[in-house]
Amino acid sequence: MNGSGELGEFLKARRARLLPEDVGIRTYLDKRRVPGLRREEVALLAGISAPYYTRLEQGQSHRASPEILDAIARALCLTESERNHLRTLADAQQARPARRPAPERVSEATTALMAALGETPVIVLGRSTDVLAWNQQGHALYAGHVDPAAPRQPATRPNMAKLIFLDAHLRELYPDWLVKARAVVGNLQIAVARNAGDPMLLQLIGELTVNSPEFAALWADHRIQGCDVAEYRMRHPLVGTLTVTQQTLQSPSRPDEYIVVATAQPGSPSQEALDLLAQATAPAKACQPA
Repeated sequence: MNGSGELGEFLKARRARLLPEDVGIRTYLDKRRVPGLRREEVALLAGISAPYYTRLEQGQSHRASPEILDAIARALCLTESERNHLRTLADAQQARPARRPAPERVSEATTALMAALGETPVIVLGRSTDVLAWNQQGHALYAGHVDPAAPRQPATRPNMAKLIFLDAHLRELYPDWLVKARAVVGNLQIAVARNAGDPMLLQLIGELTVNSPEFAALWADHRIQGCDVAEYRMRHPLVGTLTVTQQTLQSPSRPDEYIVVATAQPGSPSQEALDLLAQATAPAKACQPA
């Protein structure tokens, strides 16, 4: 899964999504062997030669100017997130082979931020969605069935993408599971483009593709949907149904460290459920002599 292959797969998936009538092309009832637009039609709409677009889609051309990429994006009616993803994939084609990634660890600034957030549920994810850290409330909200000490060692770290697709607890946790699953895949698509050739990401994608038909189908769709802020309904085994807003924060100095914070509307039943969860999972205090 290199940059050229990902770019080609993305372009093919996006043109297969469009019908000729969507972009004003008359077909005169001709029989089409492929779904969506043909390569020649995309090239015509973008104002570039068909052989050049074909080479680009097949990974044989490694130079595409920003103007050409913008023209292709307009021809394929890409969203802003998809346009950014297209540029990232094109950049990955021309980039030098990536060095072996450094071991992931939580920064001191992130540790201080988690402490400052108090009882707000927080989890910290790495570039391949490994759980690098979580506070007591984050562990209780998302994965209370997992050893709370698991993130401390790389060999035992839970992986959030694997939990979403392969763990029964997480499937039950999200009543609208498919919405959450699409968000996870969309973010992974962006991560793979940003970290072309990363062995941890490649291993994760391969494992999920083999073990989860749902993941394989969503991955092949190449639907790019970055989710920095999203609202999810949850069905928690301890405190029942609640709705939380999950916000993903990134530090400019740590672009591959993702801090996921879960909040609820103040004074709402969901906030009461989070407060109850914090009380139910708080460590027991030792009795003090009178």
